[in-house]
Amino acid sequence: MSHCEKKCVLVIDENLPLGLIANTAAILGVTLGAKVADMIGDNVVDGSGIEHLGIVKAPIPILKGTTELLSNLKDKTMTEPFLDLIVIDFSDAAQRCKTYEDYITKLQTMSKVDYRYFGLGIYGDKKKVNSLTGDIALLR
Repeated sequence: MSHCEKKCVLVIDENLPLGLIANTAAILGVTLGAKVADMIGDNVVDGSGIEHLGIVKAPIPILKGTTELLSNLKDKTMTEPFLDLIVIDFSDAAQRCKTYEDYITKLQTMSKVDYRYFGLGIYGDKKKVNSLTGDIALLR
């Protein structure tokens, strides 16, 4: 599937404080960049000879969600039609931990009802991503 047939979106809880919204977007973006190799373009040398590391090849809309919308959206991504999508989630369970080891330990003892999603990153077939997120407004 070509890059034009793929889409990436972030859906973030609009009720979070601005700092947590920025942190959530950064974490989701870094993780998606690591999981989807073709998202990042080649390095570019400008007219002055300065090299700029590659950035994303396509826009990544940041959409506004709520706790309920994020939970429902995550559930939908775990159903048969959407299992081929890459879905990254970030929750208050992760945000409350000081180390990744703490996060692993904490999350392994928690049930879905024990944490709240702050955001989701979704990448894959454009039509599928649009069917899940096409009605969600941009976070502004």
